[in-house]
Amino acid sequence: MAEALRPAPDDESWLPPDVAGTVVTVGTFDGVHRGHHEVLARLAGRAREAGLSSLLVTFEPHPLEVVNPDVAPHLLTPGREKLAALAESGIDYVAVVPFTRTLAGYEAAQFVDLVLRDRLRMRELFVGHDHGFGRGRSGDAQTLRRMGAERGFRVEVIEPVSLSDGHAVSSTAIRRAVAGGDLDRAALGLGRPYGVTGPVVQGEARGRLLGYPTLNVALESPRKLLPPEGVYAVRVHTRGGDFGGMCNLGPRPTFGDAARSLEAHLFDAAGDWYDQTVGVDFVARLRDTQRFAGVEELTAQLGRDAQAARRALQRAR
Repeated sequence: MAEALRPAPDDESWLPPDVAGTVVTVGTFDGVHRGHHEVLARLAGRAREAGLSSLLVTFEPHPLEVVNPDVAPHLLTPGREKLAALAESGIDYVAVVPFTRTLAGYEAAQFVDLVLRDRLRMRELFVGHDHGFGRGRSGDAQTLRRMGAERGFRVEVIEPVSLSDGHAVSSTAIRRAVAGGDLDRAALGLGRPYGVTGPVVQGEARGRLLGYPTLNVALESPRKLLPPEGVYAVRVHTRGGDFGGMCNLGPRPTFGDAARSLEAHLFDAAGDWYDQTVGVDFVARLRDTQRFAGVEELTAQLGRDAQAARRALQRAR
């Protein structure tokens, strides 16, 4: 399991003293998708072969939130979601580097020397073919290879991973699929269903009165990208196990509530879920959010939604 490092800028080193050297990759790794897993598998394999530790260097917040906030994307895996996705990746360490305006001003050589070599004992570097870091993304593959030859570290360039249709896997493409409600496309790129993680909080208990009690899940980050509003078949991961269910993402117009929320009803489950952190995977979109004439009409629709959600979950197995 990867160990997370949260370095302070004035630390002499960000690694335990018994780590002699590292094989490093650098990037935002938003989504921790199939392409990322390919890089991390190769990184971990090379580290074992060389007798070194494997290390991913990532940033918080997303660099664009600092250098160009107007175009900064909503994220597939903000904060702890990314660390959770990386936990079973097979790498030894994840360094979460605070991205500041000072760091944004570093030339590529400064970042390599001051962060990767001095702080993180880099001996080898894995980069994507189109990756760049340092001011103006000046640290491209060609520049890094030249630096490696001068400074004595090896650089390996990784080509993109493509899907069966020939399209390269990328965080940008997956974000586009999620935002457009194409859950199958997003899952294909991620290698898993798209979902959210958050604590179960107190709600209005309307679902319980309707015969469909729900978990009200709070988002852990306002930067989290959500699929379009609507009713979904979901799979919910809890401390007590995994359960199929259905959820409403968005407002509750029948009750005049315009606030967006995520409420999930679990099938064949009961218990007190408050203050638990749960994961909700979106399996299939069932319908738009809509306003009903009254509680009786809404309850009848919830019954139809439950049947449709069970069928969708069965198909997804």
